[in-house]
Amino acid sequence: MPENMRPREKLLQQGESSLSDAELLAIILGQGIVGKTALDIANHVLINHEGRLRYLMEATVDELTKEPGIGEAKAVTIKAAVEIGRRISIGQQHKITIKSPEDVKNAFMEDMRFLDRERFRVLYLDRKNGIILWEDVSVGGLHSSIVHPREVFKTAVKNSAASIILIHNHPSGDPTPSKEDVETTKGLIEAGKIMGINVLDHIIIGYDSYCSLKNKGLI
Repeated sequence: MPENMRPREKLLQQGESSLSDAELLAIILGQGIVGKTALDIANHVLINHEGRLRYLMEATVDELTKEPGIGEAKAVTIKAAVEIGRRISIGQQHKITIKSPEDVKNAFMEDMRFLDRERFRVLYLDRKNGIILWEDVSVGGLHSSIVHPREVFKTAVKNSAASIILIHNHPSGDPTPSKEDVETTKGLIEAGKIMGINVLDHIIIGYDSYCSLKNKGLI
């Protein structure tokens, strides 16, 4: 590969924003294997997973090592890089203030609308509705055995949150709340009253639209 097309050299000459997803991943991988460059391996991984960088966050080390050209050391390096990015993101969240469901949509819809499994996320807010942090409480179906008040409120107590907002996605793309969505939300609202922590809203994310249970008058 010509020197000016190699990911590392390209980053040095043009900056990190000029690199494609595959080129960034190739730099993390460092080296290729016999017959394949690091960029070949990176392209293969992303193509196999529809170009989704989120796969790198969702996959376990064991799952990553099943990808051709990725051993345990490279898998660990990938997970460490993703975790650094996640922690930086969390560190920036306090700058976001939530004034309406639209603010929640603007901050989180792009991240959640194409997930292939339901992910239940909780925003923990201070007294001025600024985000202290957010946390994914569960992955999978939304029901009481997975979304338990204990899991939702322990982080709120630990971080002295004044209120919380619930978010989850519908992989079908339709954000219409189910009966179970409403019942689970009402249960968490009641638990929040006991804890002295308000549940302000529950936002459901679809492909290109969202639903606020509060705006719908469902809570």
